[in-house]
Amino acid sequence: MSQRVCLGVIIGVHGVKGLVRIKSYTQTDSDIVSYGNLEDTAGNKLHVKIKGRAKSVLLAEVEGVIDRTGAEKLKGEKLFISRDALPVPDDGEFYYADLIGLSVYDNKDVFIGTVNGVHDFGAGELLDVELDGSDKSTLIPFTKECVPVVDLDAKKLTIEPILGLIDDSDENFNGKVTPEKNGEVKSCM
Repeated sequence: MSQRVCLGVIIGVHGVKGLVRIKSYTQTDSDIVSYGNLEDTAGNKLHVKIKGRAKSVLLAEVEGVIDRTGAEKLKGEKLFISRDALPVPDDGEFYYADLIGLSVYDNKDVFIGTVNGVHDFGAGELLDVELDGSDKSTLIPFTKECVPVVDLDAKKLTIEPILGLIDDSDENFNGKVTPEKNGEVKSCM
């Protein structure tokens, strides 16, 4: 089975006729059904048809689910699609699934850790990086200034040093907090 990408989750039910409430993770929420049949966690095909909206979720019909009891059994089910079914992202754009697992290096090619998640809490994307040799992780803004190089083929990305990411006593920390451009300090925050 090829790599799968989670496009959403069934968060509840709507009414008595078996509609489910779906939280979509796609940029345009209704695109969740645009890439073919979705799969549940076990890999079973789900034929989903969008029927409407309620607040910030989609209301959908799942083939074979005819009542509220059947819909309740799907609550919490994640909805996946094969990674191969998604379009190739534009230059400088990445699917979260492609970033997870990448090795993280600083601009001196010192290994920092591994990306174990990507989050967007409303102010922009953050890479959740599990720090090497530690049980801690840190959040790094996923901007061109903070993450100037993403190399999916090499499964690595390069970050600029950020105050607090590396302990001040770390011998690899060069004392620079932000990258410099033409002698001017530019913050990656």
